[in-house]
Amino acid sequence: MIVRIFSDGQYSIPQDVQGRLHELDVATVTAIDAGDEAAFTSSYRALVELIHANGERLAVEDLRPSDLMLPPADITLEEAREEFTGEGLLPD
Repeated sequence: MIVRIFSDGQYSIPQDVQGRLHELDVATVTAIDAGDEAAFTSSYRALVELIHANGERLAVEDLRPSDLMLPPADITLEEAREEFTGEGLLPD
């Protein structure tokens, strides 16, 4: 899976990390739905950190398409309400 974080870059995410990525996506959407800014900030930060820690950053010249495009790490709860809709950001 290739994930792009806007203002950050693209990462290749190994298969064994994708389950945890999905869990954090669900936690992030749940926090948004509840209007819980602290939980949102915590879960989205953890999601981005998981990508940074486990993903392989792709070279800028690598033009592979992204499977998933995420907002920047500093997104606010209000901005996220427009981005994270329904089932979240991760494809099933």
